[in-house]
Amino acid sequence: MENQNSSVRPAIRRVLGIETSCDETAAAVYDGRTGLAAHELYSQVSLHAAFGGVVPELASRDHVTHLTPLIARALERAGGGAEAIDGVAYTAGPGLVGALLVGAAVARSLAFAWKVPAIGVHHLEGHLLAPMLEPDPPDFPFIALLVSGGHTLLARVTALGDYELLGTSLDDAAGEAFDKTAKLLGLPYPGGPALARLAQQGRRDRFAFPRPMLDRPGLDFSFSGLKTAVVVALKSITLDAATRADVAAGFESAVVATLVAKCERALDATGIATLVVAGGVGANLHLREQLAALGRERGIVVRYPRPEFCTDNAAMIAYAGYARLAAGESDGLAIRASARWALDSLTPPHRGALHRAPR
Repeated sequence: MENQNSSVRPAIRRVLGIETSCDETAAAVYDGRTGLAAHELYSQVSLHAAFGGVVPELASRDHVTHLTPLIARALERAGGGAEAIDGVAYTAGPGLVGALLVGAAVARSLAFAWKVPAIGVHHLEGHLLAPMLEPDPPDFPFIALLVSGGHTLLARVTALGDYELLGTSLDDAAGEAFDKTAKLLGLPYPGGPALARLAQQGRRDRFAFPRPMLDRPGLDFSFSGLKTAVVVALKSITLDAATRADVAAGFESAVVATLVAKCERALDATGIATLVVAGGVGANLHLREQLAALGRERGIVVRYPRPEFCTDNAAMIAYAGYARLAAGESDGLAIRASARWALDSLTPPHRGALHRAPR
């Protein structure tokens, strides 16, 4: 195991996690004996609302403003202070590279000052492992549906770092399609949650929007055509309040039906009977209802992180970092950040002594 500092403590118990991949600034402390000790989060939603989406430069500057106070608060709530921290984990990618560099630079600097190891964590690995923070975590192996604003994918998760990508989005992710459709309906930013709330008031049978790629085999996703179908429908109707709710309900039903059908295919193809749902869209109530129905019908175990850990957070980064640091991995002194980083490029800790973050 490569070690950059001979005074680094060999035992890993408490890990500070830092998340700055997009528009959430977060810090958390995970304790290998007692579980999550503290987590803090600051959302930039109000900052970006005026622009209808995330402005990368503003996001980076806001991370600079809020990250160190959040770390201080997390350490205080966890107890023991910096002296109790045995390692630092940070999101190294994928994400907005400027935002990632803020968290990476702070994390690497703290690790150097505290003489503890640091490790860059894959953001999606954090999401995949977020259910492990729950009192009754799933057993390996399981099928994971990771569905968010930036990603929609299905993976077989066999162990830490052992991920087989089964299907992914060929264009818009599900959360991205939610946001774009919400904008078409004149809903405020962030659009996805606003559309989901509006859909609860609408009729799901008025608009029969397509279920993308269910007419062909495979586990890939495509949601850009569904958004186009909404555009076409809106040209021929009067968009009053009731109609807006009906469009939202029809769109949400199409997305959810597609996600559920692809999950069922993945479970059938692999013979695995546990499904984990992670990412921001995993908090969608209609998706949870339909997957619960699938679980009852097929005898499948369906697990989620709690809603606050579906969206971006540092608790999942602290846990993933702890798992790898405790297994003997660490990075060198480099500050690493990458906008792109393939999930299936990850390997279990035992396959290499030194973890290599993206380049």
